[in-house]
Amino acid sequence: MNKQNWPLEDVRHWLEPGPVVLISSRWQGKNNIMTLGWHTILEFSPSLVGLMISAGNVSYSLIRQSGECVINLPDASMADIVSGIGNCRGDSTDKFAHFDLTAEKSEQIAAPGIAECHASFECRLYDDALVERYNFFIFEVVAARVKPEPEWPQTLHYTGGGIFRGDGEVIDRHRLFTKVS
Repeated sequence: MNKQNWPLEDVRHWLEPGPVVLISSRWQGKNNIMTLGWHTILEFSPSLVGLMISAGNVSYSLIRQSGECVINLPDASMADIVSGIGNCRGDSTDKFAHFDLTAEKSEQIAAPGIAECHASFECRLYDDALVERYNFFIFEVVAARVKPEPEWPQTLHYTGGGIFRGDGEVIDRHRLFTKVS
């Protein structure tokens, strides 16, 4: 079967880099949460993560001012909450209260994690050279907390248009990887 043309504005349907995350932030006593699907691992040590955060988002200014955030990993059971957070404004809604989420004290930064999420990764701004031009923040993960069970939670992957997909079964091919990391 031959490949067919695909709309350029919808290539994320195929190239979504990873699970949808919830970004929590705090600045001058104000907390916010945003849904984010545009992130990438940039380095292993130090642990660097790139996040694309629109300048029109309330979290953008909180993160720009504080230089920190928490990347929270929801599981598939939180799909309605993830969608709701992504479709309401943080300037008029306390998202922790509205979505009945628990703000969890972080170890290294002021921004809270989200207790209901499977994992929370505390981040400090590492490099902001691409923020003004591309809204691309580079963060260093300075603390990480992950629930021990399940080992592989079902995560959400956004394909656009309000459609999420799951991450599927775990396929173990570690025996084929000969380089020690």
